Amino acid sequence: MNRLRGGCYCGATAYEVEDAFRYAMNCHCSQCRRTTGAAFKPFAGIEIGKIEPTKGKETLLIVGDPAAAHDLHCGACGSLLYSVVRENAWAHVAMGTLIDPPSIRPQMHIMVGSRAPWFEITDDLPQFDEFPG
Repeated sequence: MNRLRGGCYCGATAYEVEDAFRYAMNCHCSQCRRTTGAAFKPFAGIEIGKIEPTKGKETLLIVGDPAAAHDLHCGACGSLLYSVVRENAWAHVAMGTLIDPPSIRPQMHIMVGSRAPWFEITDDLPQFDEFPG
């Protein structure tokens, strides 16, 4: 399986992930907007065992409950690398931190019901007001 490299802005942290993402979405919820500082967060979902920190593991900043949903950030520059979700079984990789291009592309926009009022979605991807069932 092809492995992709990813990392933070300053280079203090890095990870590798299999290019075996199960889904990819653009999330417009207010939490993702605040975490990324952008209109939405493009993320790709994969089983947690298929992603591995390779550099700076000891300096990762965990935001949230480590026993529940939480985000992993670089402890030096604050870049959001990925979120651990769905009972700690899945990682939602912030696609902007991937160095190598993944084979998957975002398939839809989610949480559009709470999107930034100043941002207009201009592509033809399906839109969902919440997380699709």
